[in-house]
Amino acid sequence: MMRNNPTLPMNPIPLDPSLPPGLARRDFLRRLTLAGTAALMAREPRLLAAEGAEKVIHPKATADACILIWMGGGMAAPETFDPKRYQPFVVGAPVKNILSTFPAIDTSVDNIKICAGLENIARVMDRATLIRSAVQPDLGNILHSRHQYHWHTGYVPPQTVACPHIGAWMSRVLGPRNPVIPAFINIGQRLEGVGESEELKAFTTAGFFGGEYGPMNLPFPEEASQSVRPPKGMDPGRFENRNRMFRRLVDQSPQRDYLSDYQQESMLRSMENAYRLLNSKDRAAFDISLEPKESYDQYNTSRFGQGCLLARRLVESGARFVEVTTEYVPFLHWDTHANGHETLERMHRDMDRPIARLILDLESRGLLDRTLVVIASEFSRDAMIEGVPGSSASDQSLAKSDELRETKHYGLHRHFTGGTSVVMFGGGMKRGFLYGETASERPLVAIKNPVPISDLHATIFTAMGISPKTVFDVERRPFYATEDGKGKAVRALFA
Repeated sequence: MMRNNPTLPMNPIPLDPSLPPGLARRDFLRRLTLAGTAALMAREPRLLAAEGAEKVIHPKATADACILIWMGGGMAAPETFDPKRYQPFVVGAPVKNILSTFPAIDTSVDNIKICAGLENIARVMDRATLIRSAVQPDLGNILHSRHQYHWHTGYVPPQTVACPHIGAWMSRVLGPRNPVIPAFINIGQRLEGVGESEELKAFTTAGFFGGEYGPMNLPFPEEASQSVRPPKGMDPGRFENRNRMFRRLVDQSPQRDYLSDYQQESMLRSMENAYRLLNSKDRAAFDISLEPKESYDQYNTSRFGQGCLLARRLVESGARFVEVTTEYVPFLHWDTHANGHETLERMHRDMDRPIARLILDLESRGLLDRTLVVIASEFSRDAMIEGVPGSSASDQSLAKSDELRETKHYGLHRHFTGGTSVVMFGGGMKRGFLYGETASERPLVAIKNPVPISDLHATIFTAMGISPKTVFDVERRPFYATEDGKGKAVRALFA
């Protein structure tokens, strides 16, 4: 989009490597915010014909709903879904020999092995397509904020408009499956009080589509039911009156001067949608305490596990797109700059049983065939290489040693963009299918059928019945579902 105007900063702007990481992130955020401010003044985005065609022809959908299981922070593929040569911890062992710190285990598919600690997921791999060759660019510095923005929107920041999250595309183009249940729901990620919260907010939006297509954010699954009921003790009449007064306040707010009529009306419609939900019996889907104890206990490994349960209940009730995250917080969870092996043992426990149970529950309810479940992360990890061979990206690992001296050195710590795993279940994808390959020795780059983010998004959009060439007019410029409309669905993945 917008490639012909030389005054617009459309190419990736690498962060100043001379700046400390904290200042580099603030500099990135400042430019990202300035670039997105113009979107608040935008007129209503209009659906256009694809470039060179009379109209966009949407593919026949193979899925009605999508659950994105987001492993925020950089899930190391050789420690999860792409095991390599196993090296146990031995003091003095060369770090260069460490490719995987977990041994490989068999799965329900003869030619697919994954890492120990994922035994429950191993048993449902016969329902999965496993991509081992997803790739990402370095984007100058390899920062989580930039890569997560890129993955969730399909565009490299900064941009001159606020780019919509892929969930917002589904909400805008497809609409809700149930008029009461929000089409786009985001589970498990706090957007306040954690590191890089402003960067997370930058892509967890509907962008120029407007507030009504943005996510309903539920950071704590066990508290989700509180988000869909009036305040305790408030009678219906008072609640209705407060809603009416709040609408009037928004309509007369001085902030209206900074919003287009379209954005203002979209905000008001989002309030109407929320009010309708709070008065609906369908809000029971948000209450995971209503789940039978045996089922609840299977999911209850962590907040993430509870999120998987909530996602299943919401899709059953008609949600279109649900993202569930292990939560990205700098230097926690998947962001393993030290103590990698120890941390991943915990992450395996958190994810293994809930994900497997989610797949089996969807299947037993007759929903898996029409629900696309995607497990993904912004990039993988390596013990030695930051980025890809030849990258000038700065090394951010805290475990800098040529040999194993302490357990904190044991694990994969560096950001790696050359080969990443993505797992897809249901939604028209093949079952028990392996696609792509990474090298068996370092560098563990994709050596067969690489899948860039634009093609991965095109595959997801195609499964959901959205053409990757879908394009909107934003301030008289085209903006595509996949960058420049060039994403191509990986047809080999479809059943």
